[in-house]
Amino acid sequence: MALAFLSSLDVFGFRFLLLLTVMYGLISMLSHSVIYMKFISPLPRDAALDRFSEARAIQHIRVLSEEIDGRQVGRPGLRKASEYIKGQLEVIKARASSNLRVEIEENSVSGSFNMLFLGHNIALGYRNHTNIAMRISSLDSKDTDPSVLINGHFDSPLGSPGAADCGSCVASMLEIARLTVDSGWIPYRPVIFLFNGAEELFMLGSHGFMKTHKWRDTIGAFINVEASGTGGPDLVCQSGPTSWPSDVYAEAAKYPMANSAAQDVFPVIPGDTDYRIFSEDYGNIPGLDIIFLLGGYFYHTSYDTIDNLIPGSIQARGENLFSIIKTFTNSSKLKNTYLTNSSEVTANTFNDERAVFFDYLSWFMIFYSRRVANILHSIPIFVFLVMSFMRGRSHSWSATLFDFGKGFLFHAVETILAIVVPVAFSILRLQFSTQTMNWFAHPCLAFVMFIPASLVGLLIPRNIQRDFPLSQDVAIVKTSKEALSDEARFWGAFGFYAIFTLAYLASGLSGGFMTLIMSVSMLPAWISFSLSVKFFGRRTLRSTISYILPLIPCVAYAVYFGGFLAQFVIEKMGMMGSLPPPYGYYVPDVIVAALIGILTGWSVGPLMPICGRWLARPSILQFLVHFSVFSLAISSQFFPYAVSAPKRVVFQHTVRTTGSNQVVESTYDFSVTDSNAIPFLFKHAPEVAKELNVTSDFSIESALVSQRPDWMAIFPVSFLFSNSVKFSTSKDDILKQYENFPKLSVQHPYSSKGPRRVHLELHLGSLEEIWVTVLNITGPLSNWSFSDNVLPGTETYGGGPQSYICRLSGASDSNWTFWLEANSSEAIRVDMAVLNQKLVGPAKRLKGLFPDWVDVTAYSSFMSSYLF
Repeated sequence: MALAFLSSLDVFGFRFLLLLTVMYGLISMLSHSVIYMKFISPLPRDAALDRFSEARAIQHIRVLSEEIDGRQVGRPGLRKASEYIKGQLEVIKARASSNLRVEIEENSVSGSFNMLFLGHNIALGYRNHTNIAMRISSLDSKDTDPSVLINGHFDSPLGSPGAADCGSCVASMLEIARLTVDSGWIPYRPVIFLFNGAEELFMLGSHGFMKTHKWRDTIGAFINVEASGTGGPDLVCQSGPTSWPSDVYAEAAKYPMANSAAQDVFPVIPGDTDYRIFSEDYGNIPGLDIIFLLGGYFYHTSYDTIDNLIPGSIQARGENLFSIIKTFTNSSKLKNTYLTNSSEVTANTFNDERAVFFDYLSWFMIFYSRRVANILHSIPIFVFLVMSFMRGRSHSWSATLFDFGKGFLFHAVETILAIVVPVAFSILRLQFSTQTMNWFAHPCLAFVMFIPASLVGLLIPRNIQRDFPLSQDVAIVKTSKEALSDEARFWGAFGFYAIFTLAYLASGLSGGFMTLIMSVSMLPAWISFSLSVKFFGRRTLRSTISYILPLIPCVAYAVYFGGFLAQFVIEKMGMMGSLPPPYGYYVPDVIVAALIGILTGWSVGPLMPICGRWLARPSILQFLVHFSVFSLAISSQFFPYAVSAPKRVVFQHTVRTTGSNQVVESTYDFSVTDSNAIPFLFKHAPEVAKELNVTSDFSIESALVSQRPDWMAIFPVSFLFSNSVKFSTSKDDILKQYENFPKLSVQHPYSSKGPRRVHLELHLGSLEEIWVTVLNITGPLSNWSFSDNVLPGTETYGGGPQSYICRLSGASDSNWTFWLEANSSEAIRVDMAVLNQKLVGPAKRLKGLFPDWVDVTAYSSFMSSYLF
């Protein structure tokens, strides 16, 4: 009955909308199957020995993540993991044929250096971290031959079994090492497998290798294997410092998953990998940074288990890596410091320009150099200007250019509104909701909530102004107004993407291929449409479909890449930090709404110049608005979290001490890493609230606030926290558990001659599982014994004076000794926080009261302050 009130054009418009919905739905299903590895069949344990087997790799992960109790620095499990890895390498060595030379080395690395991490200055001191390296080479290879390094770390983050991060990396490397031996392949150049034992503490293992290992100067290329999730596309996120590594990847990868646009955004993502040590900070080695990105819900949580690994991901990774290693070792461009410092360097070495590369649905890889990009990415704007000139030759060139310019502005406004409208809807919804991020555990909900609203934004300009304001006189041009309108809208949209492509190129970024694909795909679509109009007429479904069909490859890529990006961002919203109110509450929804608006504009925008006429009906606009309001209302009924998408909580048992056995204060400190604040947590975790005597009217304002300096033990991650709270607790349990607490003491008096130098000794007490010690040093510090006597940049931590921050890690069975030098008689203040991974009984019981949709990272922090 409702259709009786619709005109024939309205009915056709709804049918056309349904057709597009089905088309995008089918493309989305295809993209989902690619992103989640549905097309890859993991090989079983009994697969042929000359094939990589995911099942064999998972057996290693099972041992590392289940049979070994924790691989964190400072825990016994890390030593057990290193023994297991070395034992497996010995088995592989024993299997090697007489044509191979297999060398295994275990090294204990120590050192100190300064680093800029997440925009914060920090000094790192470390000792006795374990690295295990294996080199496989032919019998006639020389020690100076350039080699290929593959790196992965076997330590895991706090509170996580680390099945993916990075048990999957270690397991993949062990299986590739076995495959190298069992396949009969004799590497043309040596292959080094580095299993480093301290990546989670700011890349210490790789730094130790690059500073001390005898094989470091032989490395001519490297592959860093990482995991920021439990599977999915094993994406090349960084490549460099030349274009050669990405060229090798494009040639060799069996399941290519790479995107040069990732290099544009990776520097702004809060995180880092060993890639920076090998390629930037302590080496200029060409290499690839290959990372699991999906399954980010479980990244650095207790849910990073075998059960949550995405099937097929390790299989694809292993087959890719083995093929890439082969190609690297056979490349004539593989050099090392022995060659690059000698006369063997020739003029045909690779250039240092950033290349443009991307995979198409993991089916094939497209790669071209920066020089080619300079030409290729300039073609669309050239075509736009040429078409403006040629179309205007028969009449007014300026009028044609004005029309194309108006089309450009129309499309720009449509694209902007496609972003603004869903953002406005998201903000409006939060005015009537007590919780944000309802889409977090239900990613499909985000698309249902924001895509219709984005379509509203795309269609508003077309609804407001149906008749395109032409600058040309139809009578003079002798072309219908409708034809001129289509032409102006099409070339305006084409020019919009062409200018974006040129802007990407001019800025030195590598992501311009995305808009290049759109503009290039629009040309055959326009030609097809123009030919169809002659046979079927302008306002026919056949002509419209003839425009859509050539655009399907472009749309498929937009949905594939856009869907992957949206899923990745949604998962990472759980650890973006608890931003200060009142705006922090809105940030995640605004980000996701804006992103989906951008992706909708990218996926649907190229269709709008021709297809917009069928969709720009008031009835369709009303339907989309009503659907958006309905979906936003329904979304409020969804709980943001689940076991498959846990909320992250940081629980710190803070113990303030003085001397070696006195406790000044003991508190339980809590913080969250997303925008649903602490009151939300206690509301939905009643057993925890009851244990802490939290009442139903609990608010941040009425609670004891845990300040940023209280979280010094996890600096600089603590900068993600706001609105943290603390609760007083008994000191007795700590006093019963430990005989002695960490403390600093003067080792021997300083000399009265020259600068005032204080020699200190750090006693770590009777703590059992120390992860790290953080020193925050303020005062007239002019020098110290860390980092080759080089001070890092200063920090202003927690609103205090400028200070220098140093993190110390490594075996805790002996004391640390160091000196600080002052340039005046003013006292030097040292605030110290020691992170111990062991909880005393009541704290452990409290952690167990949290519901299963909460992942709790819990530890003890022993804090003390000193003046010297």
